[in-house]
Order: sequence, then structure tokens, then C-alpha cells
Amino acid sequence: MDHHFWLSDAQFARLEPLLPNKPRGVPRVDDRRVISGIIHVIRGGLMWRDAPAAYGPPKTLYNRFIRWSRIGVFDRIFATLAAASEAMDTVMIDATHLKAHRTAASLLKKGLFPAVSDAPKAA
Repeated sequence: MDHHFWLSDAQFARLEPLLPNKPRGVPRVDDRRVISGIIHVIRGGLMWRDAPAAYGPPKTLYNRFIRWSRIGVFDRIFATLAAASEAMDTVMIDATHLKAHRTAASLLKKGLFPAVSDAPKAA
């Protein structure tokens, strides 16, 4: 299991206050496991169904990613982590690690990036 990605205690402690905390119906499965699985899938450019069983059912990973994307949880996490960074004036993206799925262009239409989707449209 050393080839799987797992959030450390310190990493998860920074994320935990930013996660939704309203229990609805059935208790949620381990957030650390699910977030680690989501990161593993996205970093590897995998399909959800190819997620290792150690992270739980792929449907759970997918559903949590979609639900949290729609309500802006990941936007809040990224904004908070970026604000805590010392490198406020520098943004570096290594394009060798960026992968876009063929359906990535439709994510804005589906409302999966609310901060961007709600921006005024150019005429």
C-alpha cells in the first residue's frame, strides 16, 4: 500500500475544519480516506472506477467529489491553503503534470466550479 497516497495527520488537521460538518442520514465514511482517494485518482489521471479498493468504493469517491465541487468545498480549501502560503505573488504550474479529461470543458456548464461559473459572462 506504499504506492497509495494518504494525507498525513498534519495535512488532514488543516483540511478538517474546511469540510462540511452537517450529518445527513447515514454517517459519512472516513473523510481522510475519501479525500486521499480523490487526490490519488486526480493525480494519476485515473478513471473513478480504477481507484484502488483501499480508498473505498469508487462511487463514493466520485459522489463526494461531485457534491463537494458543486457546493464549493474545494474552492474554499484551495483559497484557504493559498492564503496561508508565504508565496503570495508567485503562481507556478508545471504543465507536464496537468491532465484534462475530454469532458473537462463541460465542467463549467455543469456548475462544478461555482466560483468560476458564477462569474459574469463576456458579451
